[in-house]
Amino acid sequence: MNSDAARSVTSYDFDCLVFIGRFQPPHLGHLAIIREALKQARQVIVMVGSSWQARSLRNPWHFDERQAMIRSGFDNADNQRLEITPLLDALYNDDVWVRDVQRKVRDLAAPANARLPRIGLIGASRGQSSYYLSLFPQWESVSVPLVEGISASQIRERLFRSPGSTDDYLSTGAYHDLPPGVVESVGKFCKGEAYHRLLEEQQLLDQYRQAWSQAPYPPIFVTVNAVVVQSGHVLLVKRTAAPGKGLFALPGGFINPHERLLDACLRELRERLRLKVPEPVLKGSLRGQRLFDEPHRSWRGRTLAEAFYFALRPDQQLPRLKPVKGGDHARWVALADLEPESLFEDHFFIIQNFLGLPADFGSL
Repeated sequence: MNSDAARSVTSYDFDCLVFIGRFQPPHLGHLAIIREALKQARQVIVMVGSSWQARSLRNPWHFDERQAMIRSGFDNADNQRLEITPLLDALYNDDVWVRDVQRKVRDLAAPANARLPRIGLIGASRGQSSYYLSLFPQWESVSVPLVEGISASQIRERLFRSPGSTDDYLSTGAYHDLPPGVVESVGKFCKGEAYHRLLEEQQLLDQYRQAWSQAPYPPIFVTVNAVVVQSGHVLLVKRTAAPGKGLFALPGGFINPHERLLDACLRELRERLRLKVPEPVLKGSLRGQRLFDEPHRSWRGRTLAEAFYFALRPDQQLPRLKPVKGGDHARWVALADLEPESLFEDHFFIIQNFLGLPADFGSL
């Protein structure tokens, strides 16, 4: 019998410890925190952030892949005490995100008896985990020393640099960073189509970085996006090239040097989509605008997006679209059909900001 399983319920310091992370990929530092949580708590809830998002260089693995990688590091007895659950980001509303975490923990944390469970939040003493610890004052905080020398972002850079360097890393250095089961899973992933699509995006990003290398300061880009809604549908384009090839995106693009932001947004709708709505009608339908500035929102570098929300009057006939030849394919998509993993960058969260779409896809 596993020694932990033999312990009585009352011998644990906590009924439940919660660990929040992105686990892109799960590394030895993550597993050290989970092992410490298993020592101190009868039940451990691992919340996997950035779930239901499209694959990207920052988020290469889907939730089910990360869940399997985490479980590969533990035996059956420990896995029975692990609850691993997906968590959708709420990039521009911490309160929505905190509420989602609270609800999931409330539903998953089972008390040992009639009393309220003793819940804690565990994480590394530095980095993103320490920020999470500050958001939940109603739970006790457990801080674990950070494992030095392991960085998920550096691991991803090694994996997507080139096929040759990836093979070298997986055969040599990866075991210093990753559990054996994760090395095996990552190796299989790197033989698949999804890896090669991301490799193409990495090569494109390297070209961008080379072009910026002579700039006196890191460049900051400004873009515009249009959230055009009518009769329960939102106007989207399907990207035909990297980055985000095959994903839906909001219409928009980079601004020209001598135009105002709203004018740039209207230009994109007029020139690239040929939206059959007169400009005065569009301006009269403007219901809001906001700057979206999450630092990691775009892989291209620091990119600020000013989004404009147009609510067109309901009509049985959606406005006609006539995209420019060779451009992205535009279409009206029903709001009920929106899925975060099919949308480019943070565009789901931009739509969510204006329309109040549900944040917890796990409960739908």
